[in-house]
Amino acid sequence: MGKLTDLLNLAQARASEFKLPYAGALTPQEACAVWQLAPGAKLVDVRTRAEWDWVGRIPDALEIEWMSYPGNRANPHFLAQLKQQVDPEALVLFLCRSGARSHNAAALAAQAGYPECYNVLEGFEGDKDANGQRGKLGGWRHAGLPWHN
Repeated sequence: MGKLTDLLNLAQARASEFKLPYAGALTPQEACAVWQLAPGAKLVDVRTRAEWDWVGRIPDALEIEWMSYPGNRANPHFLAQLKQQVDPEALVLFLCRSGARSHNAAALAAQAGYPECYNVLEGFEGDKDANGQRGKLGGWRHAGLPWHN
């Protein structure tokens, strides 16, 4: 259990340092380890259906759109869908393409009564490289963590 405690302490230290409105922030590698180590933990992928279909999916992740595609409109049912699929007592890891939408999702969930919300830094695809492309600098996929097309 030490490794899980260490990872959560690290994530919570980041939350404190960056004044995050949720429990903590984890790198993709740390998030994957926490997801495997914490009983009942859920990984919630908040990317769009198009991103899941065209870029890739994470096996066993829950998929709840933060923004809908096409149109990039906020999903008005996000919280209801989250509450339907995830127990408020669960440790919840939020992931998107780069970490921005998942930050907002974690903040909203924390505000709605989910005390154990964590953002996955770098997201699925990581930051843009010098050519403006994602997938080569950081992120879940680049780290070699489980995913499929």
